Amino acid sequence: MTGSKLPVKAVALDLDGTLVDSAPDIAHALNHALREARLLGGMDSFDVAAVRGWVGDGPDALIARAIAFMRARGDVTAHADPAALRRGFDAATLAAPLGLGTVYAGMEAALRELAAWCPLVVVTNKPTALARAVIAAANLSPYLTAVYGADRREDRKPGPALLARAAHDLGRAPGELLMVGDSIADMGAARAAGAHAAWVSWGYGHGEPPTDAYFIDAPDQLTAVVRRAMQARKSVNGQ
Repeated sequence: MTGSKLPVKAVALDLDGTLVDSAPDIAHALNHALREARLLGGMDSFDVAAVRGWVGDGPDALIARAIAFMRARGDVTAHADPAALRRGFDAATLAAPLGLGTVYAGMEAALRELAAWCPLVVVTNKPTALARAVIAAANLSPYLTAVYGADRREDRKPGPALLARAAHDLGRAPGELLMVGDSIADMGAARAAGAHAAWVSWGYGHGEPPTDAYFIDAPDQLTAVVRRAMQARKSVNGQ
């Protein structure tokens, strides 16, 4: 993509692995759904470490990965019903959105400061209702202007749809947004939308950050990076 990014005037933040360490709750909801459907077989449950590697593409992808893993072990029959599992997953999430996980240390203070500078929105592959429940449980709602969740397959990052919608609603050009996240999907969404990107090192993402992305090593560095981006004028190709 070519063109110019503008100084940042709004910040979009991923949720799981960026604002909150929610992997324990996601693992709990997944195991609840599988246990309710009697699909765990010889397994007691999936541990958090395994689930952490599957987080990032939304609950449908998470469930599909769990089923594929169990089928490879011979633990799941062809009668697994992803729709029923999703209903169980959603119910467990809404019952305890952040009962086991936590907000990353320093994140609330960073959001409090940033919210005084510019609009903050969440852009996540989690469905909107689940995302809002987690955000409310984390007590982060007061700092956020809006939440954009992937309620349809075509909304999912790395596609640009959610960022484009956020930019439109905020009255900003996509190039005036900074997408902050822990995954290649976040970086891809930023690139596809023509937005700035910032990679956080503490999340669940795999792979390497793009060379034209800002790099954030701890939540207390977020405000300094946003300040730089608010003053920056960079080409989409990082030139």
